[in-house]
Amino acid sequence: MSDQILDGIRIIELAQGMAGPVAAMMLAESGADVIKVEGPGGDPTRAKSGFAVWNRSKRSLVLNLETEEGRASLEKLLRSADVLIHDKGPKAAAEKGLDDATLGARHPQLIVCSVPAFPVSHPDADRPAKDTLVLARAGILDEQQAVSREGPTFLRIPLCSIGAWHLAAAGIVARLIARQRDGVGGPAHTSLLQGALIPMTMHWATAERPTQSFARGMPKNAGDSLFRCGDGQWIHLMANPDASPLMREAFAEMGEEGVERANARHEAGQMGMSFPNFGANVEALESKPRQAWLETLWASDVPVQPCLALGELYFDEQANFNDYVVDIDDPEHGRTRQPGHPYSTTPDARVQGPAPTLGQHNEEIFAETPRAGFAVCGSSSGKPPLAGLKVLDFGNFLAGPLATMLMADLGAEVIKLEATTGDMMRFSVERVFSGCQRGKRDIALNLKDSETRPIVEKLAKWADVVHHNLRYPAARRLRIDYDSFKELNPDLIYCHTSSYGPKGPRADWPGFDQLFQAASGWEYEGAGEGNRPMWHRFGMMDHQNALASLTATLLAVYHQRATGTPQFCTASLLGASILTTSETYVGPDGELAPYPKLDSNQMGVSAYHRIFECGDKRWIAVVAESEEEQRAFLGAVGVDTPEGLEAAIGSLAQEPLLWTLEQAGVPVAPLRLDQMDAFYSSRGSEEAGLIARYPHASWGEVEQIGSLWNMGDLPPSLDRASPVLGEHSREICEEIGVDRALYEALEVKGLVIGK
Repeated sequence: MSDQILDGIRIIELAQGMAGPVAAMMLAESGADVIKVEGPGGDPTRAKSGFAVWNRSKRSLVLNLETEEGRASLEKLLRSADVLIHDKGPKAAAEKGLDDATLGARHPQLIVCSVPAFPVSHPDADRPAKDTLVLARAGILDEQQAVSREGPTFLRIPLCSIGAWHLAAAGIVARLIARQRDGVGGPAHTSLLQGALIPMTMHWATAERPTQSFARGMPKNAGDSLFRCGDGQWIHLMANPDASPLMREAFAEMGEEGVERANARHEAGQMGMSFPNFGANVEALESKPRQAWLETLWASDVPVQPCLALGELYFDEQANFNDYVVDIDDPEHGRTRQPGHPYSTTPDARVQGPAPTLGQHNEEIFAETPRAGFAVCGSSSGKPPLAGLKVLDFGNFLAGPLATMLMADLGAEVIKLEATTGDMMRFSVERVFSGCQRGKRDIALNLKDSETRPIVEKLAKWADVVHHNLRYPAARRLRIDYDSFKELNPDLIYCHTSSYGPKGPRADWPGFDQLFQAASGWEYEGAGEGNRPMWHRFGMMDHQNALASLTATLLAVYHQRATGTPQFCTASLLGASILTTSETYVGPDGELAPYPKLDSNQMGVSAYHRIFECGDKRWIAVVAESEEEQRAFLGAVGVDTPEGLEAAIGSLAQEPLLWTLEQAGVPVAPLRLDQMDAFYSSRGSEEAGLIARYPHASWGEVEQIGSLWNMGDLPPSLDRASPVLGEHSREICEEIGVDRALYEALEVKGLVIGK
């Protein structure tokens, strides 16, 4: 057996920033040899704290690609490489000979993953690859309600990059799986926009005949369940706390009339469904310190987490149990504590070493005997990368089902098995539900009744992969755990996504996206300095968990096809959320390395990196990072100091200002508002494959966000809307050989729902 899953795979990285480098880092720590190619001046992000995290486990090679010698050295590397990762748009890639046609002709073994600003076939693909500018141009900065003002909000979390690094890693592994099948490489592109569109799958969708729930979606003013405690500290609470001992005690002190008066004093909004005594909860929680409430709520199995400062999770017991945090001796920074791996596989990922110094491995790499590359032995089949892979999905909510939906997008055959009462989101938030369920067929069974066990066992034998996010004790009770299934199917790959990871005292605790937005520090960081914490309606921790589990599952599939070895792999909200904080680390002094802070008005992190309201009530976003860009910005606006920028821009109209700034070389974008309908009517979205349309059994034609990758010759599978409950029960049972009499008897008893 190989020492690590990607042993023997060589990756050449020509990317800066976060998205491409983090994808390469994750693959390096699964065994790939990653050579980071930098120019003589080095990657500009070496000046940022996050460089130490984003680039560890790699080797550094300095090449001047402006010279013939440098280009020849790169060409030699590519001849023996398996993967190239770069962040250039199609125009710049073509100028450097890194376009798909050129690379495909010269290096047919090579898998090429580019991560530009927009998809390679989008009109904006050559725009600057900066999170804030992409979010502004796409209209996603208008999707978050600010803490204390109207208008769009600067998103402090790098929403584009954290999605794109997982898409890049998963896309590369999917293409490696396809190369095992077809014997040839090819593209596995994604983009910063597609990274940001992952959370928008729960918000941006249309239906011909929407239900009230679908039409409502999840409004910007949906509210949150953040509560302040008596010591001024905040918690995020995700279930009714009324049965916990301390809350019962507080209610008893209030008396029935006091509880009623407190409820009348506080508007619950949409939280009223989950918190029938919302107002009384507010006042009770403000009566005692946070730690007292955490202890009683945790003891009562109520899902809750404290709102922490960024970096506090690096010292969390559960995080350390699961290696979601690692200690690394860095040659520049000393002993550091950094985010670890957001998933587990067998063999597991491990850190190969600290981020390299510039050119550290030049001599070593040039001295190496030329490596034998992958021997091309076929041609493209034209089938999606995961065609033929059979996936059984027991997941609920978002973190489980999104991963299996993405497997379906990549061509897998996915069967969703849900309770006869339906997925927990199916009827309450239908637009959110539909955003993580397309591409699947659906069977509805009562798993708690032993009479349905024969169907479950046949499905377990049918599947190549089982994936879910149920709490594991429940999986054991239902006998859908790994040990139960591997007796039925010894070749099975089984992926479990949890809240807190598979090991440690909190392994079986309940969890939600909101809890890990709180614990990771993003609810404070996203709110701006001095403000109360803010929940982001993007559900990004659920999505990060799903994406981490997708990469883990694909690594397991790749490994099994190479070695024949099945496995149990995992991912978690805790692990995925810690990786989102990778722009900082804990230094030898116990303090966090510097990182940009959002201002209290949620406008930006500096005078040069922020959003501005123009005089015509339209908005722009600017990311002027270099001194040259900053001087150009001041000069184009006509001010001498950054303090004058806001007032000056507030007197100018958006369109002429955009033209002026672009002509001056200032990285700028229009900050668009209300973009969902515009997205679906956009020619650019259409050309880039970002729109999927298909008929739904109840809603008529549905429009949803389309492909999150561009695999070139291997098209995505985007032809099936989310299923209605039990839509395919009968046909699935017929296919797997369930006796018709048994099926009909179960149907009469309501143990199976079919169409």
